[in-house]
Amino acid sequence: MLNGLKHAHSGLRWVVLALLIWAIANAFSGWKKNREYTDKDLKVHKFAFISLHVQLLLGLGLYALNWGVKVDFSQMKVPVIRFYSVEHIFLMLLAIIIVSVGYIRSKKMTETPARFRTVCIAYGIGLLLILAAIPWPFGHWASYGGGWG
Repeated sequence: MLNGLKHAHSGLRWVVLALLIWAIANAFSGWKKNREYTDKDLKVHKFAFISLHVQLLLGLGLYALNWGVKVDFSQMKVPVIRFYSVEHIFLMLLAIIIVSVGYIRSKKMTETPARFRTVCIAYGIGLLLILAAIPWPFGHWASYGGGWG
């Protein structure tokens, strides 16, 4: 079960990143071109929002099942353990909170440019935090046993 959950969480990452980039590009385009906010725009932003929350549920499941393996608060001096125990989950939760606030605020707005701007900024900040929190295999986590595996 743990292995399947890990692969689902790792594989869905690409869907989430693609949907976030699509939502940001859509919002930026609508903001700069000053076009009307349509149901299509709402769906694009909602798909990214929902995919992030599905990824969150998978990640929380992994967090709970990895307790004592990669999540161990007694080994904070080991960089990869600290990363998975604290840094990864903190940055991802922060990103999801920012995206969620942006999505919810944009739904309550009536002014079109402000809706697009709110989504663009919130989703953009969320994407940057997510990119910073992913254990890239070509980064310094590879030497600590981190990465995508």
